[in-house]
Amino acid sequence: MRALPWKRGVVTLLCVAFMFSVSICGEPPKEEGFVPLFNGKDLTGWHVIGTKAWVVEDGVLVCTGEGGGWLRSDQQYEDFILRLEYKISKGGNSGIFIRASERGNPAYTGMEVQILDSYGRKPTTSTAGAIYGAVAPSKEASKPAGEWNEVEITCKGPIVIVVLNGEKIVETNMDEHPRLKGRLRKGYIGLQNHGSRVEFRNIRIKVLKEGKE
Repeated sequence: MRALPWKRGVVTLLCVAFMFSVSICGEPPKEEGFVPLFNGKDLTGWHVIGTKAWVVEDGVLVCTGEGGGWLRSDQQYEDFILRLEYKISKGGNSGIFIRASERGNPAYTGMEVQILDSYGRKPTTSTAGAIYGAVAPSKEASKPAGEWNEVEITCKGPIVIVVLNGEKIVETNMDEHPRLKGRLRKGYIGLQNHGSRVEFRNIRIKVLKEGKE
C-alpha cells in the first residue's frame, strides 16, 4: 500500500525536527566571555618547563609523569575565572598554578590549587582543591581516581575562590592571609608535572575587567 504524499511530508518534517533537536542537545552550553586555553590538538599557547612529558591523546592534554616541571601558559593573567576538568591516576599528585612566575617555585611565587588522589580523606592544606600549604578546603569534594573532576578558580584582586565539582570549598582574601599576602597578583597559569599521570580537558578562561563580575 502506497503512503499518501501528505503522510510522507509529515514524516519528513518530524525526522528533520528530531535531528535538529538532537544536534542542539548535543552542543555544549556556551559560556559568555570564556576563551579556550587548550585547542585539543597540540601545545599551542603553552610552554614546557622541565621534562617534555606533555602529550595530546584523543583531544585530552596528558602529563605522562616522567621527570618533573610544569606547563605554563604563554600569557600572564591577573583577574580571571579559570575552568577545567582533570582526571588523576591512583595515588597521583599534580596541581594548577595561578598567577605564577617562571622563575622560582610557582606554587609559592603565585599559588597552587592542589590536585591529588585524596578522595575520602580529611581536608588539609595539601588535599584536592586546597591552596597548597596555605588554605585547606572546607570539605573533601574530589572524585575517586580515574574519574573526571570539574574545577573553577576565580581570582579578583585579593579574593581567590575555588569550586570543585560544584562545591565552593575555598574562599580567601590574600591581604588577610599571612602566607598569601606577599604573593604575585599577576602571572602565568600552569599545570604541574609531579611524577604522576594526570589528564586535562576543556581548559578555558575568562578575563575579568574592573567593575565587572
